[in-house]
Amino acid sequence: MIVKVRVIPNCEDNEVVSRIGSVLRVKVCAAAADLKINLLLRDYLSEFFEVPCRMVNIIRGAKGREKTVEITGKTEEELKNVLDSIP
Repeated sequence: MIVKVRVIPNCEDNEVVSRIGSVLRVKVCAAAADLKINLLLRDYLSEFFEVPCRMVNIIRGAKGREKTVEITGKTEEELKNVLDSIP
């Protein structure tokens, strides 16, 4: 499944804030200029979707706030159910 993610840096806790259409808004506990923001995002999304970290790949936007992320390891339906649970 391909998911578009809008990263909100410099937050107190990692969390999915909301979903606007097909774009997930995710808060991450790292500065925008920090190179480890992508690692934290991958780790958090792997926990959120309950897949191994190696199944979450940033395929576009590694240096920006808008990222395209590919998530594998579960069926498309299971991943859509997780997305649908977001308010």
